[in-house]
Amino acid sequence: MWAPPIVVFLGGGLGAVTREFLMLVLGRYSSAFPVDIFAANVLASFLLGLVFGLHQARRASDHVALLVSTGFCGGMSTFSTFIFGAFSEMTRPGQLGLSLLYIFASIVVGYSVTWLGLRTAAQLRRA
Repeated sequence: MWAPPIVVFLGGGLGAVTREFLMLVLGRYSSAFPVDIFAANVLASFLLGLVFGLHQARRASDHVALLVSTGFCGGMSTFSTFIFGAFSEMTRPGQLGLSLLYIFASIVVGYSVTWLGLRTAAQLRRA
């Protein structure tokens, strides 16, 4: 009964620490384009697709799926940080185009790496 919430809690903590690490490492490259938030969203999208595909194929347990998807990915990548990154750029003079590029790239790349994660899981099922 307590295992799922504990697994999500642990994954969420690891995901939040990973996001902070990405912000510290990539933040210096984020003056015009939020590279740090973008990287966190891309990584989380790929991992979510991967673990979902592995879980569907019964190659990842329920606890692993919760740890990675709801926990780690949820702690690392949130819609609020995505929107905040876009809004921050949009409100800076002359940055509307870059903000729209960030939104478009986040959606297209996020979708693409989620698909890639699912395809990778399908390949691993055959292995």
